[in-house]
This record gives sequence, C-alpha cells and structure tokens, in this order.
Amino acid sequence: MDMPQEIEVWYVIPAIRRGLASALLKKGLTQKKIAEMLEVTEPAVSQYLKSKRAKKVSFDRKIIMEIRDSAERIIRHPEGVMAEIQRICLMVKKTGLLCRLHTRLGAAPKQCEVCIK
Repeated sequence: MDMPQEIEVWYVIPAIRRGLASALLKKGLTQKKIAEMLEVTEPAVSQYLKSKRAKKVSFDRKIIMEIRDSAERIIRHPEGVMAEIQRICLMVKKTGLLCRLHTRLGAAPKQCEVCIK
C-alpha cells in the first residue's frame, strides 16, 4: 500500500512539472532553460513535453490555469519554483484529486479519510 505522499511524489509532482514545462515552452523558453528552472534533465523535459512521462494524472481546468499562472511567476522569479510546485500540490489535495488517484491506483486503504481530515 502506497502512502498519499508517495502518490504525490511519483505522480502528482511529475504531472505538475509536465504542465509547467508545457506552459514555459509556450512562453518561448528553450527545453534547456526549462530543465534548469525545474531542476530536471533536458531529456526529462523532452519526455514531459511528449507525454512519455507523468501521463497518468490529468488536472481539472482550475489546476491547469494555476499551473499557467505559476509559469508566469516562475519566469519572473525562477527561485520560486519549489514554492509554486508546493502551492499547486496543496491545491491538488484540496480538490480531492490526490484521494481519487490514490484510490484509482488501488493503493488507498478502504474507507481512507487521511487527506480529508
């Protein structure tokens, strides 16, 4: 059984990075610059952009808009990447997506209310 934190690390954070990579590319940044900003490798960015990595998580419109807004803030303040990813992770928890993903992956215990409490 995976803990919610493991689901977040293995699925949610990579999906946020995928969204940020896409948004930053649309803003004209190179894959190399995106990799530097997100502190990942260039091949990781390439895989995010080709949906070869982090493809099991889909965000709702609200989260997608937040990721786009975060990309704007990251362009202005690259040192804020970690804070932006953490902020989006908290939003994902509040929407219940983490719980739904945890259940869908068959990793949540029956009648789990850990994230809800």
